[in-house]
Order: sequence, then C-alpha cells, then structure tokens
Amino acid sequence: MALERLDEALLAELQRLENEGRSKAPERVISGRIPAEGAHGQRFLLQGYDRPFLRMNSNSYLSLSFHPTLLQAADQACHRFGVGPGAVRFIDGTFAPHAALEERIARFVGTPAAKIFNSAYTANCGLALAIASPATHWIGDQLNHNSIIRAMRIAGVPGENKGIFRHNDMDDLHRCLEQVDPSRIERVVVIFDGIFSMRGDYAPVDRIVALCRKYEGKFRDGVITVVDDSHGLGAYGATGRGTAEFCGTAPDIVVGTFGKAFGVNGGFIAASAAVVEAVRQKADTYIYTNPLSAADCAAAMAAIDICDSPEGLVLLDTLRRRTGQLRDGLTALGLESIPGPHPIVPLLVRDTDATRRIVRRLFDGGILAVGLTFPVVPRGDETIRLQVNAAHTEADIDFLLGLLRQ
Repeated sequence: MALERLDEALLAELQRLENEGRSKAPERVISGRIPAEGAHGQRFLLQGYDRPFLRMNSNSYLSLSFHPTLLQAADQACHRFGVGPGAVRFIDGTFAPHAALEERIARFVGTPAAKIFNSAYTANCGLALAIASPATHWIGDQLNHNSIIRAMRIAGVPGENKGIFRHNDMDDLHRCLEQVDPSRIERVVVIFDGIFSMRGDYAPVDRIVALCRKYEGKFRDGVITVVDDSHGLGAYGATGRGTAEFCGTAPDIVVGTFGKAFGVNGGFIAASAAVVEAVRQKADTYIYTNPLSAADCAAAMAAIDICDSPEGLVLLDTLRRRTGQLRDGLTALGLESIPGPHPIVPLLVRDTDATRRIVRRLFDGGILAVGLTFPVVPRGDETIRLQVNAAHTEADIDFLLGLLRQ
C-alpha cells in the first residue's frame, strides 16, 4: 500500500520517457554461446529466440572473455581466495590479487602506481572526489562520457569552476584555459575521453597536453590532464596501450577499465603515487564498497599479460584487419561513417525511422547492433554503432555487409 502513490508517479515519469523516445527497450537475455565453427566466429543465443546471433555491439574488443587462460586464472583464484572478499579494502578486504593487479596495470600503462575500482564509472567519481577542491577548475570535452559529468556533480564542482570546450577543438580549449582566473584557482583539471564511445574518434592527446603545458606556470598546482581511455586501452595503439600510445604523448592521469578490451570486470586510476594515495584516502567509491573478486583480478592480470605478448599483437592485428574490412565495405556500399582506425565503427544513417528499420532488419537477419536515434542524439546524427571484435571472422564481416547491402 505504501508504494501505490509512488508507483503511480513513477509510471507517469516512465510514460513520459517513452513518449519522448528516451526509454530503454526491454533487456534481451543471453542464454548461451555457440563457439566458432568453420569460417564463422562465435554466436550467441537469446532467451525466447530460436536462432543464433552475431554480436556487433560488444566492447570485448580482444574477445578474451572465453580465453582458457583467463578462465583458468579465475578458477584458481576462486578456489584459493573464495568468490568474494568479504570486506572493504580497509577492513582486511585486500587480497594478493588486488595488489598484484594494481602493480600490473600501472606497469602496463606506464605510471608509478594505480588503484582498482569496481568500474571505470566509480573510478571517475573517485578521482573527482580525491583531487577536487574549492580552488580547482575543471575543463572537459563536450562529448565526455556520463561518468565524467556525473563525477563533477558528485564532487560538488560549482558552475563557475567548470568549462566545456567543443569536441576536439583546440582553439576552444585555449579559450577555456584563458578564462580561468589564477588569482582564484589553484589547479586546473582538463579531462576527456580517449576514444569517444558513440563515434569511435579519438582525442588528440598530444595537442591537448602540449596546450595545457603552456599554462602550467599560471596556477599553483599546475594544469593536470586526465584521460578516460576505457575504449582505447587494449584495443588501440601499436601494443594496445591506447590513445596515448597512438598519439605519442601520455597524460598525467589515466582512467580505464578491465571490462572492455580485457574482457573481465572493474576499473582503475593510474597516476603518481601521491595521487593514488589521495584516491585511497578520499574516494568514497573506493572506501565504502567491497572490491573486485580475486577471480576478476586474476583474470584481468591474465588478460593484460596476453595483450602484452606476441599473442596480443596477433589479436590486435586481426582486430585492425577486420575493422579495415568493415570500414572499406561501408565505403564500397556508399554508406557514411566517421573515419578512424578504432574498432568502434559508426554507420551514420541521419534519420530516426531509417535507423530503427535497419537495426530491426539486422536483428531479423541474426545480428545484434545498437541504434542511436533522436532525441538521444540530435536530429541528423542518427547512428548505428558497430563494434568489431578480434573473434569476428572475414565471413562474419561479409555477412554483416551483405545484410546492409540488402
């Protein structure tokens, strides 16, 4: 009885979301997997459907989730440490795999230290809580991920301490930096995605860092550059080190995830030892929640080791070739995309009804893909986001292109 009025109000809100075109579709339930066979890669089964599907909407860029080395590492860690830590990190919830993963990801990214979180989302929130102050000014790309936007709100950053620059526009970033008052502000944080998840394009890290360095001396604590490279690490750059490697310049702080290219779960902050200790002491999203399981940590370490090996280079090369095949195929069909080497390949449809029809046609043909339509994106920017994985075969990409040709 107590929820009747609340239920009524919530149902009205949900109806408004649906009327505005902003409600989420019912969640499909994956009920099984069919391993790769012949020329075709793995397929997935959905509850309620009697046919297999090719996933073109997965962030698992290196296709490591079913790798036997990861499965074995997780199984061994489970048997040794249990399926859960039983406490937060400060109350003897830190196990050997937690510390080992932090050392391993810091070494992979190239920073002195790192701290792991349950997700990159909570890592971004934790970082903001740790380094924000009343005298900190934040500047972000207009297309930054929701977790970065939410992090600033959670940290209580006031409007006068925020700036937004047009997407990848260095002249506008220069404008934002010029507007910061050094008599009132002690530190500036410039934060941006490495790979923008809806578009597959990348931040020019080298140009951003170079511009920020020019303003270092204006502020007591300098200008700190932060990249959330969740979609870049493991899937991008000559050795999978992400957008910084691709651009040839490292930012001051890297936020990332184990839940995309590495195929596991969790997130991290990699930075100086002082920043990481501040995160440990001040980040609510780290302090007040149980950490990843030992199994997650062990599997993530195995994934990094694979990425950082000859096998990883083969996977990266396969990923690049399949991505190139898809991009070339879209061009040959006269379809529009956003150029770039990342395995996020957006198909620009620029019409809401057409986007929905194509997504439905792909689904009916056995392909899972994500359509982004108005009002989620502006009119004229309607897009189908296609994501290539290393387990996709040449025949898989041809299958997708054949359906798009129809």
